[in-house]
Amino acid sequence: MSRSVRVYYLEHVAVCGVNIALVSRCLHRVSESVTAADMTLSLGWLSALVAGVFSAHVLQKLCFPYFWRDLLFLLRVIRYGVKLELFKITSSVCTVLERFIQQAQRIPNKPFVIYDGRIHTYRDIEQRSNRLANVFLEKVNLRKGDCVALLMGNEPDFLCVWFGLAKVGCSVAFLNTNIKAKSLLHCFNCCGAKTLIVGSDLVDCLDGILTSLLDDNIQVWAMKSQSEHTQVHTLLDKVDAASDRPVPAALRATTSLKSPTLYIFTSGTTGLPKAAVITHLQSLKAAAGFWAFGGTEDDVVYIPLPLYHSAASLIGIGGTIELGATCVLKKKFSASQFWNDCRKHDVTVFQYIGELCRYLCNQPKTEVDKVHKVRMGVGNGLRQDVWREFQSRFGNIKMCEVYGSTEGNLCFMNHIGKIGTVGRSNFFYRLLFKYDLVKYDMEKDEAVKDQHGFCQRVERGETGLLLSKVSALSPFFGYAGSKQLTEKKLMRNVFVKGDAYFNTGDLMAEDQEGFICFRDRVGDTFRWKGENVATTEVTETLGLVDFIQEVNVYGVEIQGHEGRAGMAAMIMRPGLTFDGKKLFEHVKRDLPAYAHPLFIRLQETMETTSTFKQQKFQLVRSGFNPSTISDPLYVLDYQQRSYIPLTDSIYQSILAGERKL
Repeated sequence: MSRSVRVYYLEHVAVCGVNIALVSRCLHRVSESVTAADMTLSLGWLSALVAGVFSAHVLQKLCFPYFWRDLLFLLRVIRYGVKLELFKITSSVCTVLERFIQQAQRIPNKPFVIYDGRIHTYRDIEQRSNRLANVFLEKVNLRKGDCVALLMGNEPDFLCVWFGLAKVGCSVAFLNTNIKAKSLLHCFNCCGAKTLIVGSDLVDCLDGILTSLLDDNIQVWAMKSQSEHTQVHTLLDKVDAASDRPVPAALRATTSLKSPTLYIFTSGTTGLPKAAVITHLQSLKAAAGFWAFGGTEDDVVYIPLPLYHSAASLIGIGGTIELGATCVLKKKFSASQFWNDCRKHDVTVFQYIGELCRYLCNQPKTEVDKVHKVRMGVGNGLRQDVWREFQSRFGNIKMCEVYGSTEGNLCFMNHIGKIGTVGRSNFFYRLLFKYDLVKYDMEKDEAVKDQHGFCQRVERGETGLLLSKVSALSPFFGYAGSKQLTEKKLMRNVFVKGDAYFNTGDLMAEDQEGFICFRDRVGDTFRWKGENVATTEVTETLGLVDFIQEVNVYGVEIQGHEGRAGMAAMIMRPGLTFDGKKLFEHVKRDLPAYAHPLFIRLQETMETTSTFKQQKFQLVRSGFNPSTISDPLYVLDYQQRSYIPLTDSIYQSILAGERKL
């Protein structure tokens, strides 16, 4: 027994001794009215009871310190799960939209969204979404079951369009506002959308592909009153003239939790974006996140993340609706405005990604860093060092890490708030949600199998590939438009013949207390600037440059930065030379900013595996240090609009955080 445990035990023994003495003193007074024998018997039973309770208390504290907190949290999860099961039994689903309509009737005048200093009440959003729903029915000629693509930035009308489409029974595909050209066209093929609604400030993004969209019979509607292009229709002028009466409720009604309601695009090893199918079941589960962590209707939620991501839309907006709370929506995250916004609007809960918290810690310190009402942050990807620095500087804010991919069938929630962990598991959680960590060979880029061809579980504390069993309780709905992509995310015959597991692609570890820690990401996707970067997409784009013969894209770690920065190892075509300016222009034109390779490594030959798969492991390990790599290295320079030689001085400035990446 360790010294701290012995001290803890002796302290409790002392307290228990005092309590027993008090009980004995009280019993002595009672003894005047009972016989000595009865007194002795009563004392014996009571002493045994007190000692038993004390022993159980000490045992629980020593062996199961999180028992009550785990139990209370699990009861909340089960309670919500029972409600979802009742939806299945009754075939009457109260969707997130339905919940919003209920809240609009219950608290019509309460602020729902605060945006750019303006308040939009629940009634305001309800009525405007009704107007849009009527326009969609009467002018756009949408029908129940249609899929509509939405290309808009963060603004209240994003919600109004989303809800308006849902009210007429349409599923909505949220398009990433950073994707361009080929990737954008690909998204329509995935989900089968034949209508695009684009924000007024994003119409110019369609330059170069508008003709292709129209050729594919996709009608384009802009949130504008006037359009410079005759074939781009306008919505705002029609919304102003439309009725705000509700459209028939039957249009939005659904009897199945498994009905698709959204398509959210996620990058993967296939290169081009994949349309993850979001059902009502998934959206309702996500909407319960704030509530599960202890959120209330009195909370004010700060949402600086893009709404086309599931975190902001499903957890942020959905969670605000579930609580009947208020959210402060930002067009774009600003580190310099963050705390002023929180103080101005009395924010109590904020959403984050790890990089966001690092940006806040890098801001100049002020005397009012701890002057705010923020009590909780909900997000993912928070590094231990940033976590500690954030709480030390801005106060003891409870940081609630959530782990789970957009399309995944498993979610971990760190309701304890232990630094450095993404979730919490226990015996009861494992009964409800079947997951396993299996041995993984990083060099071979595959799971380790035994002599029978089955995966091998890792020991507690060891790092392994996280797999989640696909079952009726934890279904995997896959991707729209491609059974092949859906099947690729599954591993079959994992432990027994016929089983199926969702492959998260993440290496995790579970410690002795049941806390889950994220270790690394495997495969061809890495994360940078809060976005998933698909190496295959970047590889295909770079492959179009005339002087590049072969390219291998991967992510490298940079001290003090979240995720991995993009790096590309290249082989030049015979007779041609590297042109940094030409490559810069190509990358800038065809790739979103977060997918730009920051570093280039020129090689004579490309390492491959026995099956001719490009070898990334050694490249990732060697990083981008010019003093240890003999190959020519280049770094992206936005000021010179070129890739320039990576010198030792530039390398050191990157490590010191002096060079903006």
